[in-house]
Amino acid sequence: MLTIIIILVAYLSILAGLAIWSRHETNNLSGYYLAGKKLPFWVVAFSTNATGESGWLLLGLSGVGYAIGFQAYWIVIGEVLGLVAAWWIVARRLKKFSDRSDAITIPDVLANNFSDKATLIRGVAVFIIISMSITYVTAQMVATGKAFNSFLGMDYAFGVILGSIFIIGYTFVGGYKASSYTDVFQGSLMLFGLIIVPAAAIYASGGWGEVLSNLATQDPHLIDLFAVSANGEPSIIIIASFLAIGLPLLGMPQLLVRFISARDDGALKKARVVSSSVLLMLTFGAVTVGVAGRALFPGLEDPETIFPVISNNLFPQIISGLLLMVVLSAIMSTVDSLLLLVSSSVIRDTYQKIFKSNKNERVLSKYGKYITIFIGLLAVFIAIQEPRVIFDFVLLSWSGLGSAFGPVIIGILYSKKTTWEGVIAGMSGGFLASTIWVTWFKEEYYGLYEAIPGFIMGLLLTFGVSWLTSLKKTKKNPLKYA
Repeated sequence: MLTIIIILVAYLSILAGLAIWSRHETNNLSGYYLAGKKLPFWVVAFSTNATGESGWLLLGLSGVGYAIGFQAYWIVIGEVLGLVAAWWIVARRLKKFSDRSDAITIPDVLANNFSDKATLIRGVAVFIIISMSITYVTAQMVATGKAFNSFLGMDYAFGVILGSIFIIGYTFVGGYKASSYTDVFQGSLMLFGLIIVPAAAIYASGGWGEVLSNLATQDPHLIDLFAVSANGEPSIIIIASFLAIGLPLLGMPQLLVRFISARDDGALKKARVVSSSVLLMLTFGAVTVGVAGRALFPGLEDPETIFPVISNNLFPQIISGLLLMVVLSAIMSTVDSLLLLVSSSVIRDTYQKIFKSNKNERVLSKYGKYITIFIGLLAVFIAIQEPRVIFDFVLLSWSGLGSAFGPVIIGILYSKKTTWEGVIAGMSGGFLASTIWVTWFKEEYYGLYEAIPGFIMGLLLTFGVSWLTSLKKTKKNPLKYA
């Protein structure tokens, strides 16, 4: 126990040092929320992966691998395809667009393309970002409590509070630069953990052949990529849903700002190769942890504890302590980005742009830090009330954000005919479709992942409403649009 505590203190000291080193960049909004758009490719690459994966990767995804076996590898394919699409379809165009319009946030990107006099685009975007991001942050706080409980036997609620103190603290001090550089450190730890833990689990099982044999004895469906699930869902629905898990990556604001923060176009070209390769290793490793862990430790009450169970049982205490840091890294690297995302929505998009504040940027960045603390504490309060399943909680947030922003970002970047009305309709429709699907239709339709109807609805409304409003304007003033 003492060894783990020493490692934890050393880890947190490194994060504190990075926060203090980064604090000079936080005196204006661009510095606090984007590190002045000067990040090198390797920081952008690791920050993108670390931000996107979260406690969902180490606890949630490994838990899914434990629960359903080989079918979870479809999630790996879906995530990698989604990130590759985001890098190749969105990243470079978004960076150029944001630099031209001096955008700091994703609502900036959307609103700056139109005469948004009623600030309705910003208003809708802020509502979606805040509601979904608080849900997402809460899921990560839940993961923090589970991690401390599983590794140290610490009380769940105390674990949530302890983890939040450090996450909120270094985000408050160092802003986006601290968040990004700690992501590099944390992402490297995650990669280390997801190489050695599945390897150790396979070795302890007697090799990959023994893992397969053991799983086949438990349930042949566990080693069948195309199995029909035990509750009767057709495999095609499950596979489609898992592949679509990567779809929201095209529109998640906390990832899109990573593209905006890159130093230049050259950095983005290099970052996309590094980022895609590392994500494949991370996600494949996480699922394999669950698959091999099921062979070693069948019958776990909570599948999402398989990573810490393997860590505590197969490694000496010093390595087990490092693996606790791996889990905390996955959680912290996402929470800091989400806290900054919500803070920027409140200060930049709401206070400065919607309410037209004329306060200087030093004061606004200070307000942003206070909002960071408030949102973090709110998420802690919710997380303590009721521990939820991390995987499902994160999927809800992913789909809501991705369905709202992915279609409209594609519309703005690829079609000059995208209109103000199309953006409002696409954002609102995509968000509502995904949340309504979860509430009323998901169970009825074999658990089809909500991002599929949400993204489709967002695309149809973005391009459909834009076409109709363009047509109407053309009829009103044919000479202007000739």
